Amino acid sequence: MISITAPLILPYRLLPLNRNPSFLIRSSSSLQERELSSELYASAPFPPISAAKRVVLVRHGQSTWNEEGRIQGSSDFSVLTKKGEAQAETSRQMLIDDSFDVCFSSPLIRSKRTAEIIWGPREKEMITDSDLREIDLYSFQGLLKHEGKAKYGAAFRQWQVDAANFNIDGHYPVRELWARARSCWNNILAHESRSVLVVAHNAVNQALVATAIGLGTEYFRILLQSNCGVSVLDFTPRPEGGSPFICLNRLNQTPNSPIATGSSGGRKSSRRLVLVCYGATQSNTEASGATYGDLPLNMLGIIQSQKTAELLLDLKVHSIISSPKKACSETSLAISRVQEAADCLGADCVPRYVEMKQMEHLDVESVLQQPNRDATEVSALEPGWLNGYEDRITSEVWHQSEKAWQSLLSELSDESEPEKILVVVGHPALHIALMGHCLNLTKEWMGSFHVDAGSISVVDFPDGPTSRGVIRCINYTAHLGRWSIPITRSIIDDDEF
Repeated sequence: MISITAPLILPYRLLPLNRNPSFLIRSSSSLQERELSSELYASAPFPPISAAKRVVLVRHGQSTWNEEGRIQGSSDFSVLTKKGEAQAETSRQMLIDDSFDVCFSSPLIRSKRTAEIIWGPREKEMITDSDLREIDLYSFQGLLKHEGKAKYGAAFRQWQVDAANFNIDGHYPVRELWARARSCWNNILAHESRSVLVVAHNAVNQALVATAIGLGTEYFRILLQSNCGVSVLDFTPRPEGGSPFICLNRLNQTPNSPIATGSSGGRKSSRRLVLVCYGATQSNTEASGATYGDLPLNMLGIIQSQKTAELLLDLKVHSIISSPKKACSETSLAISRVQEAADCLGADCVPRYVEMKQMEHLDVESVLQQPNRDATEVSALEPGWLNGYEDRITSEVWHQSEKAWQSLLSELSDESEPEKILVVVGHPALHIALMGHCLNLTKEWMGSFHVDAGSISVVDFPDGPTSRGVIRCINYTAHLGRWSIPITRSIIDDDEF
């Protein structure tokens, strides 16, 4: 096993990201929006790569201190619980057929053990990198959460509500973490490999995802990482060289159901959006992806809709809102029928009534089918496929989806129900745009996310729909079983990737 020690971290400068140096972020303390600078914590662009690279991030399984509710940070006194070992084994099974060239791991026991279980009998190298350790929380480490609140008062409160500016023992832990995560990418991308497994921790995996796609420290706790949750990033070389194109292909695919009752970043949520992509339709081809929502589902699409309906049976859905396109309507109907049969299926003691609605603003297929001068063929299976459309088309998708987003927030704001779960059925481009609005990004970020046909993505609102949402998962497909897309499946014309 190879180990990498932490290099000296020099002061770094902040680089404006892309063409839009600022965007709006909704304050969690009020309805007022404040402008924050969107800056990438980096000392230099990402190193160039010669071939496409896929990086799979996994958080360690449940640890003894997770179970106790103790603040771990970068301490190394906890080990995996029996549940954590089982989660790691489930992740091993999830990834057993996937090909990896190398495994990078945090040196901390809980992460290293998770990596060993997942890596199994593979003979390829494992590299421990101290920069992959969990966030350094200094005096907080080892305390139970109620002890931290009692001992540190205002500082602990700031850690909960304004972590990006949280200071303890003269350190800004989240800022340090972002700089360290950026350093990790240099080591990972410099390695001569095409498919990389990285096993680390909650906060550092959040920072790895965020720094890869250009999000600052204000996004801490917004991109959820559950125990043994899997996230996937695709790095594609640019023809002109330089920093690669980066796309978040998947976020937090968990061993257990992503819609199970639980907290989002430690906070309970009574408002949730479940974004469902309809499945394959009768004229789908791999080249054209899911751009034919106005056609009926084919047999694979019907199976995908049934699998999604079964997954959502664990939730009491209030409303299903869909694009008026035929494939969306068929998917909505499948979900509704299973929800309303919840008592017969043993999921509820009484029948459920589900409200079904159609929303014109959810129909982005008509926009995408306009003549596209920038590309003769756009494949929805490739990372960043939306970048293949000309600016006029992506702008129209973005503005239309913004109207849909505001309507959905209005639906969630209805306080007549103590809990409200909305299922939104639409095209992959729609859901990518909706998540962009959730994160208060601009349309230039649309190519930085990917979702597949039949997938689900989940957004929770622990502070209510007037505040920023927490993205619980993106592009979850494990519920599709044998019809799901393998995590390291080749997405570019390369059978050996």
